[in-house]
Amino acid sequence: MDDTGERRLAVIIEDDPDIRGLLETVLSQAGFETVSADNGIDGVAAVRQFSPVVTTLDVSLPGIDGFEAAKRIRAFSSTYIVMLTARDEEIDALQGLEAGADDYVTKPFRPRELRARIEAMLRRPRLAGGEPAVADPAATSGPVAAPVWSATMDAVAPAVSARVPAVAPPADAPSAPAPVASSSDSPDEGWLEHNGLRVNAEMRIAEVDGVELELTRSEFDLVAALMDSRRRVRSKADLALRLRGEDYVTTYYVNDADKRAVEVHMANLRRKLGDNIAAPRFIETVRGVGYRLAALN
Repeated sequence: MDDTGERRLAVIIEDDPDIRGLLETVLSQAGFETVSADNGIDGVAAVRQFSPVVTTLDVSLPGIDGFEAAKRIRAFSSTYIVMLTARDEEIDALQGLEAGADDYVTKPFRPRELRARIEAMLRRPRLAGGEPAVADPAATSGPVAAPVWSATMDAVAPAVSARVPAVAPPADAPSAPAPVASSSDSPDEGWLEHNGLRVNAEMRIAEVDGVELELTRSEFDLVAALMDSRRRVRSKADLALRLRGEDYVTTYYVNDADKRAVEVHMANLRRKLGDNIAAPRFIETVRGVGYRLAALN
């Protein structure tokens, strides 16, 4: 259980018994109950059965590999996926992130670092752009385990109100005064804009020239960080920490794999923005340092 009384359960999908035992120890010390599987098929089934908060996933697995397992898990679950692998090539990180992983850690890993990265992920919003929501239990047959993630009241209220019949007021009842618009009702409240790119961090909406973009959580976090920083350069290490929910904290490890993950997410973000790296409209690379917004047009 965590501080809110919710069950903390992790699924470990790893075929190496020594590493599997190490992961069970690390996650148990972090307060998780653990369920383990030694192949991809059983691992996907365990995620479906137990609805874990976190899933660690090896890439080289018997049966189906970790990339395919991540795709299958992401089709029905919003569990945090941490891929663990001895592969450290950029293409492997790209495949892992595109398959739906939240983080990509190379072996050998430091147990304290892995634990810190998982705890940082848990402090971030779970259901953000591009990731599947947990299925509505009312729409399924048979008993359903209580989900770790609960729906917001904004999502529940319309369904409840739809079941309550409206009661018309008496004909002689005085009409309610018209609401008075406040400054917070302004359509530009909370929006940041740059060269036709508009971002609202609270609503987690990004749009270009009035067209809303479909961004993953990591892509949105990157563009929001750059918009908030304006023309100030953000290093890859800064942005890696931002993706882990640890803005400007230097006590956590930032390794080459973290920085490559930022590069992968940034490349995907630029593709969705339709940005030209040679003549950027939105994001420019500061060679050897990081990224910042392009000059105003």
